[in-house]
Amino acid sequence: MFSPLCRQGAKIVFAVVVAASLAACGRNTAAETAPNDAAPSATVSVMQINPAAVTIADELPGRVSAFRTAEIRPQVGGIIEKRMFEQGSEVVAGQPLFQINAAPFKADVDSADAALQRAEATLVRTEAQVERARSLIASKAISPQSYEDAVAQQAGAKADVAGARAALERRRLDYNFASVKAPIPGRIGQELVTEGALVSPTDAKPMATIQQIDQVYVDVRQPAAQLDVIRAAARSGELEDASKVPVVILAANGTPYPVTGRALFSDISVDPGTGNVMVRVLVDNRDRVLLPGMYVRTRLPRGNKPAALLVPQQAVVRDGSGRPQLQVINDAKQVQVRQVQLGDVVNGQYVITSGLKAGETIVVEGQDRIQEGVALKTVAYELPSATVQR
Repeated sequence: MFSPLCRQGAKIVFAVVVAASLAACGRNTAAETAPNDAAPSATVSVMQINPAAVTIADELPGRVSAFRTAEIRPQVGGIIEKRMFEQGSEVVAGQPLFQINAAPFKADVDSADAALQRAEATLVRTEAQVERARSLIASKAISPQSYEDAVAQQAGAKADVAGARAALERRRLDYNFASVKAPIPGRIGQELVTEGALVSPTDAKPMATIQQIDQVYVDVRQPAAQLDVIRAAARSGELEDASKVPVVILAANGTPYPVTGRALFSDISVDPGTGNVMVRVLVDNRDRVLLPGMYVRTRLPRGNKPAALLVPQQAVVRDGSGRPQLQVINDAKQVQVRQVQLGDVVNGQYVITSGLKAGETIVVEGQDRIQEGVALKTVAYELPSATVQR
């Protein structure tokens, strides 16, 4: 059993502990109920909306094809004696590529030349006979029939000369064709026949192929329904002549090539399987960055807006129903949530068709930091260089 003195000491200790606990609770309550005189401000990125001229374009896949392609084929038959080009090199029009054995054709030229000389000699003889017959017919030393026969022989001799001359020209052509030359300038591929091979004009396989690629075509497949949109834009003046608007060519990773093209024409029929039409784009390809067969992406112009309102995509938020909204800041730096309508996406920015006015300021980043009653600290948002309008 505890003595009365011990019980008295325990009571004193308990009283001291209770008093200390009540004091601590009082201090915590006072700290919790103290007014928050200096709440931290929220920092958001903002942007003032100014009208800008933009070109609305569709990004579509396309395939590169050569401006001109020539399959090298012989025009005469014979044995190939020599290849006269470097495979994969640039050639010019008229450059010799292959040499076919020309000895048989040279012999044909000599034979045709001899035949022409014989025909010319015969013509000289018949002309002399006509002159003698003309002097004799005047004195009635020969019959008119003899004179007419002499004239006819002269005409036949002239025809023989013309035929022999044509035959000689043909043999000369065959002789020249023994040297196979490039019909167009461009880049030549590999040789498909070698020295010693026998070639003929009827061969199915070409000797080589030349592709002119200093200019190339990009064939783009576009939905046929899009043509109505383009025609409507042209009628309204939003789209000028398509041949004057540059077409941007993009690599597979989205990087633009250092070339531009212009649309030449659209196909006159729709592919029944896909519902697409083909649009041909001509591209100046002096540096040969595009090669035939490559798949690329193109931005085909669909319309021009001289005063479009553009906002970065991250500035658009959605409500519970999925409707797009913007947070607009007024002069008092108060945020107003406003529903807008979105148009096309141009260089990572939405075109706002309604719900926003030029000169207004919107929140681009930091929407989740905005709280009611909390002051806003704004910093200007800078567009990335890839989205700056050119």
